[in-house]
Amino acid sequence: MKIKIFTDGGARGNPGIAGYGIYVEDEAKRVLLEEKKFLGIKTNNEAEYMGVIGALDWVEKNYPNEEIEINSDSQLLVRQMKGIYKVKAQNLKKLWLVAHDLCQGKNIEFKEIRREYNSKADALANLAMDRKK
Repeated sequence: MKIKIFTDGGARGNPGIAGYGIYVEDEAKRVLLEEKKFLGIKTNNEAEYMGVIGALDWVEKNYPNEEIEINSDSQLLVRQMKGIYKVKAQNLKKLWLVAHDLCQGKNIEFKEIRREYNSKADALANLAMDRKK
């Protein structure tokens, strides 16, 4: 079974009020998870990474042996996770390491998608920021 994960993180102010959203479905498009989390004051890129870490942690607990596709509209995040870009920002290095470690030994593919194809995760991230929950 292939699990499709859509993640999005955002910050209003950058740094500012931040949150992430995670939307997960299986091959039959059945919803497996909808999660939103308020993160306090973070940068946009920190929120993006925290969303991916939240998704990878969920995978570890629920589907550790499945094929995973992680979709994000963050070019920086996807290209850093694929090793195309180096992680230069100090505030992202620790987050990248956590995400990288959670990927080890798993069949995970990162895909860069256009923002309009990430609307469910984006809506969840915005709800988290609006409600501060």
